[in-house]
Amino acid sequence: MANADYQLDKGKLKLAIQGRLDADSVSQIWSDSIKTLSDIKPSLLEVDATCIEYCDGAGAAFLLQLKQRQENKNRQFLIKGLKEEFAQLIEIFDPGQIREDLPEHSSLTRIMKNTGIGCCHAWSVFKAQITFLGELVIKFPATVLTPGTLRWGDTFLIAQKSGAEAVGITCMLGFLIGLILAFQSAVAMKQFGAQIYVADLVVLSLFRELGPLITAIIFASRSGSAYAAEVGTMKVNEEIDALVTMGIDPVTFLAVPRMLSGLVVMPLLTMFNHLFGLMGSALVMLAMGFPLVTYLTRIREAASLGDLAGGMVKTLVFGLMISGIGCLKGLQTGTGASAVGDSATKAVVSSIIAVVVVDGIFAVIYYYVGV
Repeated sequence: MANADYQLDKGKLKLAIQGRLDADSVSQIWSDSIKTLSDIKPSLLEVDATCIEYCDGAGAAFLLQLKQRQENKNRQFLIKGLKEEFAQLIEIFDPGQIREDLPEHSSLTRIMKNTGIGCCHAWSVFKAQITFLGELVIKFPATVLTPGTLRWGDTFLIAQKSGAEAVGITCMLGFLIGLILAFQSAVAMKQFGAQIYVADLVVLSLFRELGPLITAIIFASRSGSAYAAEVGTMKVNEEIDALVTMGIDPVTFLAVPRMLSGLVVMPLLTMFNHLFGLMGSALVMLAMGFPLVTYLTRIREAASLGDLAGGMVKTLVFGLMISGIGCLKGLQTGTGASAVGDSATKAVVSSIIAVVVVDGIFAVIYYYVGV
């Protein structure tokens, strides 16, 4: 049992505690003491601990809370007669000055604070991207011009995984896109009796826009996320730190082979996309009663090598950009169980957004150049 007696004298409150201050008995006086302290608000709280027989962690927490409440209000606190072993226990448990809860800010203040935090985060992300881009501008040409420094075995393996193993899905989507585009175009062209020009529309759409764009989205979803996951796993396992310790540059060792692979395989995958897209549209034209030779004649007259080259230039930029973003997000992987998954997700989203933005820039450039 624990008992507490209160004596108030000219703003000074004397609290005499008797008995055991343990986990079972301290609850009997804790709430009453705090309530009395809040009501009286004494300038000095003096605790007479002479008759305390036992004190454990719960009792120490009780005495420390009394002390903390007084000190937070700039009031005095004093303990007298506490045994040495109990005083040592309180000294061990004392966490020091505890900060009171900060006052709530107004909505405008919170908005300005969140805006500032967002701007700082955006600036740090932009600075990291510019730094990574600068490293690539220096190290990618240097590695390409000195082939002996490139890890050709890993480069071919990466190209196989991101290129050869992606031919199937690329061909299937290209065939379906050509099929659907031809069907949808035929519905509109039928109103004007110009179904023969479906071939023109499909081949120009595939060569100039849809072929590179669809292939880039496939490459970003399949290979860009894989790059981020691979590099991110190395970052979580501290393998990248080990490379730096051994004097090996992570950008040259990890990013350059993947970017070179993306630069090579993206145009090849786009060509497969074009081929099977034309095959899908040819199937629709044959179903509408047009002979194959007529279809081939129309696509030769409608599209030129300039249209094909204009789309292929995009694929080179897309391949470099998607590979670079995947490696960057992998190198920026944090810690935790979900860090690698977050990096892969960010790589896909960022790559697709970048592809659409760059594709729009190409459209404006081609318009003014007349391509």
